[in-house]
Amino acid sequence: MEELFKTHRARVLALCLNLLGDRAEAEDALQETFLAVFRSLNGFRGDANVSTWIYRIALRAALKRKARLRAHATAPLDAATNTHAEDPRERIEQRAELTRALESLSAEHRIVLCLFAIEGLTHKEIAEILGVPEGTIWSRLHAARKRLSASLAGHLDKTNGRAF
Repeated sequence: MEELFKTHRARVLALCLNLLGDRAEAEDALQETFLAVFRSLNGFRGDANVSTWIYRIALRAALKRKARLRAHATAPLDAATNTHAEDPRERIEQRAELTRALESLSAEHRIVLCLFAIEGLTHKEIAEILGVPEGTIWSRLHAARKRLSASLAGHLDKTNGRAF
């Protein structure tokens, strides 16, 4: 159990943090995830990879927590922020715009985008986690990118004309 926790802890925490936007909430979701994993480990049939099974449990835990939150959570995406901005205030502004754009996505689009772009999972892995056909993942990801792009299109970096 300790090895299972050590192996998957960081990625599960990252997923929860990206979905919830709050470190304390993400850590609580992480704990809930591994409590559920350890409780049901004997019942794991091996129909999917262990990591896929754990991600599915983590996703449910994070979504339950998100439903309980009264205020909207933010999604920190350090990897997606603009590294070209020289002024820290500009970077903060750009990050806020990106966060708002992500929050405007539906839950199903945001989840697919987070699992793909941030967690680096394949379409097939995401389909297994969400229990939907792989084609559905392709279409949700396409729609998420299109909506995110449209949302950010009006927010160009004023100093160099590039979208962030």
